[in-house]
Amino acid sequence: MRTVYLGTSQFAVDVLRVLASSPHRPALVVTRPDRPRGRGRRSAAPPVAQAAGELGLELAQPESVNGAEARRAIAAARPEAVCVCAFGALIDEPLLSEHTFLNVHPSLLPRWRGAAPIERSIIAGDARTGVSIMRLTAGLDSGPVCISRPEPIGPRDTYGTLAPRLAALGGMLLVQALDRWPLGLRFAEQDEREATYAERIDAADRVLTGDRPASECERIVRALAPHIGAAVLLAGGGRLGVWEAEARPPATGDPAPGRVATDGPVPLLGCSPGALALTVVQPEGRRSMGGDAYVRGLRPASGRRDG
Repeated sequence: MRTVYLGTSQFAVDVLRVLASSPHRPALVVTRPDRPRGRGRRSAAPPVAQAAGELGLELAQPESVNGAEARRAIAAARPEAVCVCAFGALIDEPLLSEHTFLNVHPSLLPRWRGAAPIERSIIAGDARTGVSIMRLTAGLDSGPVCISRPEPIGPRDTYGTLAPRLAALGGMLLVQALDRWPLGLRFAEQDEREATYAERIDAADRVLTGDRPASECERIVRALAPHIGAAVLLAGGGRLGVWEAEARPPATGDPAPGRVATDGPVPLLGCSPGALALTVVQPEGRRSMGGDAYVRGLRPASGRRDG
């Protein structure tokens, strides 16, 4: 069937590749405009724009998907369904009513509606998450669901290991939904009583603090690796990025909650309870390194140093 695809992120790229290899190859891909990125603030295309070029798909990058130009481009493609995945902008009326939108959402709705469902599921310690295919409505990920499948979250899963599995699952389920469109699909309304919201990750969410259990701090590190990164604030000023960490049970000699000790093999953040071993870190202005290398670089001779 004829489709149009709206997406922006790398997660959306993985879903697009599955869709493009199916009988429902998009007639048009719509993504966000190029934006300045990185330290040099050079203009760079979104991942989906780059993938569309590689796949030979027609591409549009309107300033607003709800604007008249974008609406005309989508209508000209004559889609039977518009597929959406990690687009990053709200779709409003009248566009919303002009087409049927199927959204690929990486959670088991109604749990974790919103911007950061993968990260929030790991932080919360969920044993599983999944993917839901839903009809887009004016509410925030609140539309009826036609297909969902679970995916376990392993004890060592990071965003970097879980997201590709969910994207592959999302692509497969989207194709299944389109294969069965429209008579073979049944949509079920979500139970609002069970809804939870995955708020966008902000700067405060990235900071590991000693008032949390070590196990929760470890989950934050895993949820934010490798795309965002966690950090600890050092007592002497400055910030230490954290890319890998391991929760440890309480032990004699642990640093006070919120303090970072560097007298052991790797930096150790005091938590409540337990401690967090910072096994891969990134000092400000430097590349990431093993926690052991960081400690060796700090230690002039011997003795305990606290951050």
